[in-house]
Amino acid sequence: MAQTDIDEGLYSRQLYVIGHDAMRRMGQADVLIAGMRGLGIEIAKNVILAGVRSVTIQDEGVVEWRDLSSQFYLKETDLGQNRAMCSEKQLSSLNVYVRVSAYTDKLTEDFLKQFQVVVLTNSSMDEQLRLGKFCNLNKIKFIVADTRGLCGQLFCDFGDSFEVRDTDGDAPVSAMISHISKGNPGIVSFTDEESHEFTDGMFVTFSGIQGMTELNGCAPIEIKVRDKYSVTICDTSGFSDYEKSGVATEVKQPKIFNFKPLDVALKEVLRDPEVLEMTDHGKRERHLSLHLAFQALHIFFKNNSRIPSPRSQADAEQVVKITKELCVTTGFNELDEDVVRKLSLSASGDLAPLNAFIGGLAAQEVVKACSGKFTPLRQWLYFDALECLPEDEEVLTEEACAPRDCRYDGQIAVFGSAFQDKLKRQKYFLVGAGAIGCELLKNFALIGLGAGEGGNITVTDMDSIERSNLNRQFLFRSQDIGRLKSEAAAESVRSMNPYMNIIAHQNRVAPETEQVYTYSFYGQLDGVAAALDNVDARVYLDKCCVRSKKPMLEGGTLGSKGHTLVVVPHLTESYGPSSGGQKAIPLCTLKNFPHRIEHTLQWGRDQFEGLFKHTAENVNQFLSDPAFVDRTVARGDVEAVEVLEGVYRSLTQEQPQNWTDCVGWARRQWETLYNNDIRQLLHCFPPDQVTTSGLPFWMGAKRCPHPLTFDTNNVTHMDFIVAGANLYGNIYGIKGSRNRAEIQSILHGVKVPEFVPKSSLKIAVTDEELKESYEEKKDEDMVKLKMLQEKLSKLRLSVRNVRMHPQEFEKDDDNNFHMDYIVAASNLRAENYDIPTADRHKSKLIAGRIIPAIATTTAVIAGLMCLELYKLVQGHREIRFYRNAYVNLATQYFVLSQPCQSPKFTVAGKRYSIWDDFLLRGRLGGPEEMTLEELLKHIKEKHNLTVTGLYYGPAVLYSDLSNHKDRLKLSISELVRSVTKEIPDHQEMLEIVPSFAEDEDCVDVPPIRYLIR
Repeated sequence: MAQTDIDEGLYSRQLYVIGHDAMRRMGQADVLIAGMRGLGIEIAKNVILAGVRSVTIQDEGVVEWRDLSSQFYLKETDLGQNRAMCSEKQLSSLNVYVRVSAYTDKLTEDFLKQFQVVVLTNSSMDEQLRLGKFCNLNKIKFIVADTRGLCGQLFCDFGDSFEVRDTDGDAPVSAMISHISKGNPGIVSFTDEESHEFTDGMFVTFSGIQGMTELNGCAPIEIKVRDKYSVTICDTSGFSDYEKSGVATEVKQPKIFNFKPLDVALKEVLRDPEVLEMTDHGKRERHLSLHLAFQALHIFFKNNSRIPSPRSQADAEQVVKITKELCVTTGFNELDEDVVRKLSLSASGDLAPLNAFIGGLAAQEVVKACSGKFTPLRQWLYFDALECLPEDEEVLTEEACAPRDCRYDGQIAVFGSAFQDKLKRQKYFLVGAGAIGCELLKNFALIGLGAGEGGNITVTDMDSIERSNLNRQFLFRSQDIGRLKSEAAAESVRSMNPYMNIIAHQNRVAPETEQVYTYSFYGQLDGVAAALDNVDARVYLDKCCVRSKKPMLEGGTLGSKGHTLVVVPHLTESYGPSSGGQKAIPLCTLKNFPHRIEHTLQWGRDQFEGLFKHTAENVNQFLSDPAFVDRTVARGDVEAVEVLEGVYRSLTQEQPQNWTDCVGWARRQWETLYNNDIRQLLHCFPPDQVTTSGLPFWMGAKRCPHPLTFDTNNVTHMDFIVAGANLYGNIYGIKGSRNRAEIQSILHGVKVPEFVPKSSLKIAVTDEELKESYEEKKDEDMVKLKMLQEKLSKLRLSVRNVRMHPQEFEKDDDNNFHMDYIVAASNLRAENYDIPTADRHKSKLIAGRIIPAIATTTAVIAGLMCLELYKLVQGHREIRFYRNAYVNLATQYFVLSQPCQSPKFTVAGKRYSIWDDFLLRGRLGGPEEMTLEELLKHIKEKHNLTVTGLYYGPAVLYSDLSNHKDRLKLSISELVRSVTKEIPDHQEMLEIVPSFAEDEDCVDVPPIRYLIR
């Protein structure tokens, strides 16, 4: 299906990564991907999801058993059939806008002419050189990708003059101006709220400047950083005097990259480190050795018409010999023979996680080649995960790794059949079936995780599938929209591997579901994988894993950036507590002193929630819960007054009877927000106001606003009225209208009350002043609350049949007026304060708190997580084998680092970590539960520690300083109930924090984990 313009509903999350212009260029690109084994299908899947014009998949070969180890669209019934033909239908269903076709003949130069990008996988060196030369001469972008066992290779040639319009994809840097000097060069100073992010050599444009207007809309000007709060620009001595306001915004400059053809780059990489991108900075020599070893594999294949056999020492020695000969001809003298040997021993392997990683990178290079967005790979990349091999490789014999004519042959060739059986017996808990969750489940199915007797995967996700998910959550199709993610994902991976034992849940993993995910539930697991999109959920899951001493794999993405973390009991640090998250915007900034579009958008979102959600919910609670008013009054604060006033107004003077009333409400609301409130603020703080220090009040981050005058011919003014009136009608069940002519006619009859600013009103300038004003008004608020209580008790009898309809914010529905209202509300307030406005796309990102996402990064992160999974299943106990990762696919930035060890602390001279505890079973071989006295005795006898205090949450269970002798004969359960009243029926373990006489001052102590069931 041809795409006339970008389908923002489908591509919304990707658009925040790539942008509209780059997406349009991608929509004109035709891509060839040759080789439909595991790596080729991974690249094709990601490129199709990204949204190029067409993808042609080519393969002359037929399906073999080992293909099923990593090719997720092949089935056992496809054995002996052409790989491309078997894959075409499934790939076509990924994206209706991308034309997918299969080609089964040899690649000819004439055939290649129709493509802008050619990708080769599973190809010979002769073919790579022949087609690479043709592509270079004909300005066709050329990519070679290959994986062999645990090693991967990637090469790019985009021609001798490839223009990149945006090298990093980061949002342009901007800063608010406080002053511009006249001089050569002119000095631009920024508000001192925080330091600017400009760097030398950046180009900027200016907007919204009052006074020195010559700079507004000028051609991009190069800057030099002067200090944290200022930069220098061009000669401004002949310009007008600067008065106030203005924003400097970075303009991304195009950059030209030069590539060498494959035949030249093959030799160049050994001389020029600039053409080798490092994925692990501790492996430079190893990567150069792999460069020659991959060439040796091609020579071996040419000589023997086959790849080296699994774990064949004879074949490995032959590959080492060929590599040494290449060292002589190239002058390379830093060969790592061990890595060459290991590559050969596992070269016949085909691993899904490695294909996910290299395939994600290769697909991202296709995106760069088609769009001119992001820094391309220059020109070689090598990667190995040889740490996944068992510590004792002697268990890997030719017999153990020989093919079995089964779907896991490509994996058995690397790890042996015994490891495959171990994978099948694993019990794993996957939390999240979104983008990363889908990729993990695909990998789990291909490697056979939990796919045997005694093994299983439990996946939970409470969300349903939305259309915007389809662009990167590739297990779902359009017919799945509305279905639960966990159920649809489980069904999809069962079709990939019918032997999968997978259980789908729809629960949030949080304290409220501890009756489902109990201590014993975690206890029977082998590990946990976190595919979550928020920090709080990760922190909670991490606590559960630490408590149960289970490993956790964690990964996340943000556009082209991604990270992975492996948590290994008694070895690494855990995910740890939340660092606090995003910095909150001060209330006074939102209420009266915004200076960034983020401030006006948050204000608009708050307006939406307050007017169309919270007030309606409060009204419904008032009507259904007789204790609601008393409970609210008891709070006795400013918020309680606002809540009850809102309820009263909504059921009296502000309750509309018809559509005309809704339009009238919206018009009066407009006047209040954009005229009256601003006039009141300027009455309290006039434009020429000065502080007690003699400085202008309106300076720096405080932008002096101006009131707006309503105009029915102004599109944004009418956008606000249309959205506001319809939303107001919705909460009262009144049918609205989009007919602007009709609404304009109604507006002519709306009476807007006259407004006179109040001299008695005080406006807080800081959050501290705001808190003080609340305290000062406390007595006044209590009087108001009592009056409201009386009014509402009388009102309740007359409004029993009213039911309001709160609006739950949904950013992805373009017909519900939610984003219409927020965009208009925000941009009108931005106009009040001379802040550059934001279009709907940007507003949706900020107000909707959208996490930008793209399928390539997701695939890469899931691949890296599953490589760590191999190590966990192997049972590696040395921290040097594990890797945490941070990647940025936009800039080819890779950091793979050894995890940090779990921090230690000392109690009474003995070393402990977060993984240690005092585990006690409440019933030791009998029906009677342990008493407090027995617990104290047990700790003393077993650990030689004298308990002086026991704490359960905030409650004190025992203290040797208090008269707690009467508690000694109580069972631990009775003791806890005596303090906390009850223990939930599902709770199996009590976590009790002790203190000890031997070390009273220690801050950290291992908890007592007491099993009551």
